[in-house]
Amino acid sequence: MARRLSRAQDGRPAPPVRIVHLGLGDFFRSHQAWYTDRAADADRWGIAAFSGRSKGINSELARQENLYTLVGVGPERNDYRVVSSIAETHSGTDVDALLNYLADPQVTVVTLTITEAGYRHSELGRIDLENDDVAADVAAIEAGNLHAVRTAPGKLVAGLIERRRAGAGPITLVSCDNMPDNGTVLSVVLGGLARRAAPDLVGYLEHEVGFVTTIVDRITPRASDAVRQAVLDERGVDDQAALATEPFSEWVLAGEFRGPRPDWESAGAEVVDDLVPYELRRLWLRNGAQSLMAYAGTIRGHQTVADAIADPVVRGWVEEWWDVAQRQLSLDEDAVTDYRTALLARFGNPRMRNRLSRIAADGSQKVPVRIVPALLADRAAGNSPLGAERAVAAWTLHLRGNGTPFNDAGGDTIRALGEGTLGRSVNRVCEFLEITDRDSRASILALAGRMEG
Repeated sequence: MARRLSRAQDGRPAPPVRIVHLGLGDFFRSHQAWYTDRAADADRWGIAAFSGRSKGINSELARQENLYTLVGVGPERNDYRVVSSIAETHSGTDVDALLNYLADPQVTVVTLTITEAGYRHSELGRIDLENDDVAADVAAIEAGNLHAVRTAPGKLVAGLIERRRAGAGPITLVSCDNMPDNGTVLSVVLGGLARRAAPDLVGYLEHEVGFVTTIVDRITPRASDAVRQAVLDERGVDDQAALATEPFSEWVLAGEFRGPRPDWESAGAEVVDDLVPYELRRLWLRNGAQSLMAYAGTIRGHQTVADAIADPVVRGWVEEWWDVAQRQLSLDEDAVTDYRTALLARFGNPRMRNRLSRIAADGSQKVPVRIVPALLADRAAGNSPLGAERAVAAWTLHLRGNGTPFNDAGGDTIRALGEGTLGRSVNRVCEFLEITDRDSRASILALAGRMEG
């Protein structure tokens, strides 16, 4: 007979709340909560997690003492782990609870997975004071009505006002959203909101609040009935909060922690001085290879990443691209080589159905940052960046109707780059990507011709 999870039978006792998390979603539960659960001092670090404006998964977690099963989907079998690190869950509308936690000296870390839109910043990266919700938060904070704030930046500013008032000591904010320099983004947004709504808080932000930038990486498909059924079949547990993830995970952090934090390194996280090389490693090696496979692999008839990387031709193209990227990375050779080996295992996992059509979308935003910088740098260094040039050639063919169907936020303007003869298409694409070197243009045209033929 199926049963529910319980701390008495399946997990550890609820640890004391010392971390607040905003954005109770699947990725948080497969990543930050999982790292905290596996830390050597996990019994000292409980998380109070807040969902968005809706209750989300809160009710399912509450029914089983905030425990859930994380299923690691390996190439041949599943691994099951009950995660115990979430001590409390709240709706995102429960501002009172959030302010109380942030005024507690025992709480020294706030983590966030609120998506890029949750930062409410403008194209220039500053807080968008013209946004209606932000404007309402400004008015509420100015009036001292802190419990009425709506946005994540507003809630954090309100919470920090309460923390300063309570004399609760320093605290560190850790952005875990998948965007470049996320800690700086958060710092700029909160600083801008404080200057507008609570100018006397600016000094507190500078001296008592640490901002940490992170790289996060773990493929976490949307929770499904199939995952819940697997937990029921294999473990005899009716866990409606169960979710699946790949075995691989990465968490790299850089910045100043202003107070205690969990021993995340004991769970595999890395704390470094400079995050940029790690950002480029992920962007070029993982994301760049996926884009290459999305365009070149679908031309060869493949539908998923696993299918594409199993093709020796496509794998050879990926390795050529990685050779280009590796030459332009400043990381230790072993760190890059190990990452390449891990990526091959991730890409080759046939049970993670990562569709190339999804990855191919919005290439006009992806190719310029995932491929072109390494191409230009390698050519400028006197090398022949064949692997990068092939990726550009494959995208050109994609714009001409080869491989997976075109889907790009740039619409017809981007599609038009592929019109006309192949030579004209290559020239337009290179102009768009600002590739001016004649040798690279000639190489791209030759590669495209061979793939199209």
